[in-house]
Amino acid sequence: MTLVRISRREALLGSLAALAAPVLVAQPALAALPTLTFDELYGSVGVLGLTFSDKVKQLAGQTVTMRGFMAPPLKAEAAFFVLTEIPMALCPFCSSDSDWPDNILVVYLGEKQTFVQPNAVIEVKGVLEFGSWTDPETGFVSLLRLRNASFGEV
Repeated sequence: MTLVRISRREALLGSLAALAAPVLVAQPALAALPTLTFDELYGSVGVLGLTFSDKVKQLAGQTVTMRGFMAPPLKAEAAFFVLTEIPMALCPFCSSDSDWPDNILVVYLGEKQTFVQPNAVIEVKGVLEFGSWTDPETGFVSLLRLRNASFGEV
């Protein structure tokens, strides 16, 4: 067995070097945004109308993500569009919330974005709102909305 002698200076320099080495700190991963699917929007669909699911009620006011298809916009410079569960050739705009389909959601953009083809799957991120609301500019009535939203193709 061979003994190795280390001077005080070498021991002190070694200790300082160990302290100066980068410290790896485990950081928690960024929490993923809650997601919603079209199947999770309503608790029931019946003759008395639509009732919102518990998940929608719990996530109201929070930023969520959803995937779907962009219905053709009402006009090219619109600040909103309708997210649909399936691709549509025509926009499913409704005259009142009693006609509201159970597989659409209005998306109000936070910033202007270029619309995509109606057959492209997109992911939308925005603040969830529910309850009947009439857009004062367009008169469009909605039951579910994402505000301050953005989207991208998947």
